[in-house]
Amino acid sequence: MKKPLFFIRCCLLLLCTNLVLAQTPKKIIVEHSDFADVNQVEMPDAFLLTGNVRVNHDGVVLTCNKAYYFQKENYIKAFGNVQLVQGDTLFLNSKYAEYNGNVKKALATGNAVMSSPDATLATDTINFDRNTQEVFYNSPGTIVNKDNTLKSKSGRYYVAQKKFQFLTAVTITNPTYVIKTNHLDYFSNSGHSYLLGPSTVTSKANYIYTEKGFYDTKKNLAHFLNKSYIRYDDRVIKGDSLYYDRNREFASATRNVKITDSINRGIVKGNYAEIYKNQDSMFVTKRAVAVNFVENDSVYIHGKKLMVTGKEGNRIIRAFNNVRFYKTDMSGKCDSIHSSSKTALTKLIGNPILWNGENQITGDIMHLIGNNTTKALDSLKVLNNTFLVSKDTLGTGFNQVKGQNLFGKFEEGKLHDVDIIKNTEVIYYMRNDAKELIGINKNVSSKINIIFDKNTIETITFFKQVDGDIFPEKELPENARKLRGLVWRGDERIKSKDDIFPPEENQDNAKIAKATKAEDAKKDVPIKIRKETLNYDKKKGKK
Repeated sequence: MKKPLFFIRCCLLLLCTNLVLAQTPKKIIVEHSDFADVNQVEMPDAFLLTGNVRVNHDGVVLTCNKAYYFQKENYIKAFGNVQLVQGDTLFLNSKYAEYNGNVKKALATGNAVMSSPDATLATDTINFDRNTQEVFYNSPGTIVNKDNTLKSKSGRYYVAQKKFQFLTAVTITNPTYVIKTNHLDYFSNSGHSYLLGPSTVTSKANYIYTEKGFYDTKKNLAHFLNKSYIRYDDRVIKGDSLYYDRNREFASATRNVKITDSINRGIVKGNYAEIYKNQDSMFVTKRAVAVNFVENDSVYIHGKKLMVTGKEGNRIIRAFNNVRFYKTDMSGKCDSIHSSSKTALTKLIGNPILWNGENQITGDIMHLIGNNTTKALDSLKVLNNTFLVSKDTLGTGFNQVKGQNLFGKFEEGKLHDVDIIKNTEVIYYMRNDAKELIGINKNVSSKINIIFDKNTIETITFFKQVDGDIFPEKELPENARKLRGLVWRGDERIKSKDDIFPPEENQDNAKIAKATKAEDAKKDVPIKIRKETLNYDKKKGKK
């Protein structure tokens, strides 16, 4: 029984000895010096090493002109042309350095320069913790690599990840832009930058603001979140999520998109947009709406798709599929819209209908014409199969004017008078000042002029009347009170800016609002590091 017990005790003793040895710091080894001496007066308990000094500690090689080696403390102080080298990943140069072998930490000061295969850091003092493989500095530093120059007041470098992290003011200077932020994670091998907190990207082409974003400084690709916007010469693009390609000057925006045109006093909104700066064009969809300011009023234009092209002064707005528009005293619908700022002409294409106050206007072709000098609505043109209809104010009948073409004039943004020409027909309910029905006017003429007051018919003038009369209500049958082709579409009338959106787009917008709220809850969470950042060297090796 004694032998097995003795054997177990020996094994335990050997194990404990190995654990103690494993925890015992390795000693700094002096590999070379031209001279070695001990000077108890100048530096007690230290070896003085001079001339081509070279020491080694657990894979790190330190060289210098002169050193004090404290053998008991496993500590060294190095002077003149100091260089600390860790494999082929890190080179640390300075005028003076200290290295502690027990805790595996180094300090380099005096024109300290850290070099890695991808970047060089220059500052006054650098600290290097070999245990965590982290380099940090608290003095103004400059980092240079092939593509960028970074300047900061302090920073930290993670050797294994090849990542610089800055939590104070930092500036990245590139030949084409400058990034400024207070929190930046910069990967020196890939050039990927992760921004958190108020940050700006400034260039000749544009100005970008973000509070959370990613920027690939090599490929010039970016993704921005949290209160981000891009400002071009005359436009500001906002969205919950912005993608940007500097090489193509292309940007796309997702959720709560807002594009402001400061020169033309216009806004385009939607939940997805694409902007091509060099082509002066944008495409907006998903609850898209263009808002233009005219005569202290706003015109809202909605379509499933909106396109804006051309430079200022020659800009064209196109809206497609189930287009609806609204102005305080006017609204309408059509299949598509084409509006030119150069000609001040807006074409309502495909089944156009216009509501002016209580009046419904239809025709095959409908044009709204503006005044480029005053930037106000000037006139209205409706061609072929023109119909102007309004409900009788007190009864159930309809005031109707039918003809081939209509030409109208606006005053102070309101439709003031119209001329309806060729084969005009009228059915009009005539009332006195007491609102009592006098009779129903039904006639045919070659031309009719109507003057409006506060969007209601004030007077009607007939030219070259061919046939007609005023009939007492009882003498005009119901079937004779409607002109051929009358279609009353009052239930479709757009009465507010919210009516321009169909129900399905409102439902989608509710889902987007919910997603936005969820994203807002994460606004202080750092942006997630991308796979292409973490695997950059692996992919590079495969190539």
